[in-house]
Amino acid sequence: MQITIVPLPDYLVPFLVVVAILTITPGPDMALGLKNGARGGRSAAWWTGLGCCAGIAVHACAAVAGLSAILAASATVFGIVKLAGAAYLIYLGISSWWHSLRRNNSGHSVENRAPAAATRTTAFRQGLLSNLLNPKVVLIFLTLLPQFVASDEPRALTIAELAAIFLLSAVLWWRLFSLLISVLGRTLSRTRVRKAFDRVTGTVLVGFGITMVIENR
Repeated sequence: MQITIVPLPDYLVPFLVVVAILTITPGPDMALGLKNGARGGRSAAWWTGLGCCAGIAVHACAAVAGLSAILAASATVFGIVKLAGAAYLIYLGISSWWHSLRRNNSGHSVENRAPAAATRTTAFRQGLLSNLLNPKVVLIFLTLLPQFVASDEPRALTIAELAAIFLLSAVLWWRLFSLLISVLGRTLSRTRVRKAFDRVTGTVLVGFGITMVIENR
């Protein structure tokens, strides 16, 4: 029996390297995952990641359909999305700080209660909105993916394949990230550690939001 080995596309290895770097580079999603993971453990971190991946899937479909190009071409619409995304990150950051301050003024019985932000639904929604309102994700699909499409390849099909690889990489990373949160579960469950995570991640999220507002397109 003869086994036929199908050669890998030329773009696959360099694309995986670029995707790996983009995926593990700290950003708003990771700060959000840490914040929710500190409050709700592995489950909250995982569902935050699933929300982020759902947002990536929406952007991927939009890129394949050509809708992302329309969004990027309109300075007004692009600016609105950018401001909305920045406002949402700042809101999450301030909420994180407010939660830590409330914990300082609460009794032990309130301290030990799991906050609403640790629920699966809330974590998923935050991850989803964080990605949907992030114009940088739009630009990644518009500028990065086409660079790995050869002139003799079907553009839409190849971009769809690259987007699927990008999404799968993100899912695998968030699975690993949530497992790491689980390993740190005992440490993250301590009140002082949760306070510190609330404040650090809150500051980081506000910083990302402000940066999104002031940086050039």
